[in-house]
Amino acid sequence: MNVFEFAMQMELDGKNYYEEHAAKVAHPALKKILLEMASDEDKHYEIFKALRDGLSASYDDAKATTIFTSVKNVFEEIKTESETLDFAEEAKKVWEHARQIEKKAESFYREKADEVDDDNAKHIFHRIADEEHKHWVTMDNVIAFLDKPNQWLEDAEWNSIDDM
Repeated sequence: MNVFEFAMQMELDGKNYYEEHAAKVAHPALKKILLEMASDEDKHYEIFKALRDGLSASYDDAKATTIFTSVKNVFEEIKTESETLDFAEEAKKVWEHARQIEKKAESFYREKADEVDDDNAKHIFHRIADEEHKHWVTMDNVIAFLDKPNQWLEDAEWNSIDDM
């Protein structure tokens, strides 16, 4: 299995994980986040597939994730809901596991970027690693929100992610 096939499998596994758990989530806002993450993983899969097949592959701004904007908007909506969200500890474990997956993917892609000779592939590995980092930050913020929903949006660190 070459590096692109391995990356494709990682992205497919991530997509399947997010879709599987989106189907189990009752709250539409959290479902939306998981489905957007799945969509991002699908985009990454297609880019790695093109690289594997020797086709022209690029990573442009049109393919970039919008997860930060989506998450911020979703939680703005949740914050205005009158009822308190009740999340089972099991649901939190899903988000924590997703956070670990994203961190491993980011590390893997940065490592592979240093190993490939093709400048375009190197660029793509770095860009997708950046996206995986954004996914990690997203998962980290979802977990923080689940722990402290009223404080989450005012957190100064969250406001700085727009700069990433």
